[in-house]
Amino acid sequence: MIPLPRTDLSRTDLSRNDPAQYDELADQWWEGNGGFAALHWLAASRAEHVPPAAGPDAVLVDLACGGGLMAPHVARLGYRHVGVDLGLAGLRVAREHGVAPVRGSVLAVPLADGCADVVVAGEVLEHVADHDRVVAECARLLRPGGTLVIDALPDTRLAELLLVRIGEHVPGGPPPGIHDPALFVDRERLLATADRCGLDLRLVGLRPSVRDWLAWRRGRRAVVRMKQVRSTAVVFAGYGVKRGGRKPAPGRTVGS
Repeated sequence: MIPLPRTDLSRTDLSRNDPAQYDELADQWWEGNGGFAALHWLAASRAEHVPPAAGPDAVLVDLACGGGLMAPHVARLGYRHVGVDLGLAGLRVAREHGVAPVRGSVLAVPLADGCADVVVAGEVLEHVADHDRVVAECARLLRPGGTLVIDALPDTRLAELLLVRIGEHVPGGPPPGIHDPALFVDRERLLATADRCGLDLRLVGLRPSVRDWLAWRRGRRAVVRMKQVRSTAVVFAGYGVKRGGRKPAPGRTVGS
């Protein structure tokens, strides 16, 4: 991830990509200068690509929602915000911020086909081995014409260098071991998988605004804006639509 403030709760005795690290840092989900600071920035960026709800029953499914950081950014858009995560600590925090919590894996989401008008999968793919299955689940959950918003880390040497080898060992770096470069995402395969699953997806690069970041470091900004850039070699986002465009049937359920 983008370098974050060092936290005393970081652990070095856990294996890379161990979900227990999120439980260790659960009390920091909503600390703007804590271990999840950059996730706040990315949450705000994702929300910019979520359209207003088309009706009163519209549903946004937030995969690997953690502490529900998207909640304030989508609250006025008119969705029922459903958060899916395996971590109970994060789900408890998300519920406090208005998210309807569902405990489950992003590889087998316990929600009905076509239940979602929007699916968000932020910082998800680089934490699982089966990227294709996550994309297939996103497509399954979406109604035809529904919106997909993702962001992830690419399988490039530059991403590994900046976000792991350097980023974890400098002041302001992410908690050690939070990412495993072996799980970083093949962008060409991602696009091909999305196409097979009926998703029209485009990728763009992201970087934090340098001016905002400097102001944030001085305590003058709460959130750093993410800027779109041409290169997808460090952090990238994906914006897509499920092909079909048919309106969902009224009264569909989100899940049991």
